[in-house]
Amino acid sequence: MNGIAANTAQPPFQRETGFQLYPAIDVREGRVVRLAQGDYARETRYDSEPLAVAQLYAQQGAQWLHLVDLDAARAGGYTLAPLLREIRATTGLKVQTGGGVRSQQDVADILEAGAQRVVIGSLAVRETQTVLDWIAGFGAERITVALDARQDEAGIWRLPVHGWTETAADTLDDLAQRFADGGLLHLLSTDITRDGMLSGPNFDLYRHLGRIAPTLRVQASGGVREAGDVATARTEGCAGIVLGRALLEGRFTLPEAC
Repeated sequence: MNGIAANTAQPPFQRETGFQLYPAIDVREGRVVRLAQGDYARETRYDSEPLAVAQLYAQQGAQWLHLVDLDAARAGGYTLAPLLREIRATTGLKVQTGGGVRSQQDVADILEAGAQRVVIGSLAVRETQTVLDWIAGFGAERITVALDARQDEAGIWRLPVHGWTETAADTLDDLAQRFADGGLLHLLSTDITRDGMLSGPNFDLYRHLGRIAPTLRVQASGGVREAGDVATARTEGCAGIVLGRALLEGRFTLPEAC
């Protein structure tokens, strides 16, 4: 593989075990926001500063943070490195983060800024082998692949791309199995129809992933509305769950979810 440092160049990192909560902060134009079903035109903006929200989650007992650069997700060029460094310096939270990751150097730069894992979404669909090479080079604990999916009328989980305006030729089943065979550990999967809607996660999706790719540590994402959804994710075999709008709007607290 061209130019990727050996695993020993990265700080020591133990394999994550047990169920994890990932409180989420999505950032657009420097503000905390949430998008309904990923639609930039359906944005809810919150008053709190991103760093203050991260600090609150740390005070409530969070160990991890899921940080998303929505500006970069559209335009490329990850912009949250200064915020990431501040979060790491003031909270000690472990951070998985992404948005606009296009190159091997992007991955290296985000890890250097303090991330524990880099989240790779659309590129994992468009250039699967490239991302598999990065997993081999940086180590499986350093990459989370995010696959947003929508179920069609035939019950097949499709992978919308290009702002969810087109559909990839590969299905979720195709890529989940290919990534599992290629050494991926961490898969974040969102049912697009549930994202930001407070309608409850689609646990059928996560049971399906557990059947077709049982070696993956699947993070549930999208639709969480109450602490009971967290308990269900745990009992359904998910390795973790991303908590977004429900936490921001005070529908439950992190201690209530534990």
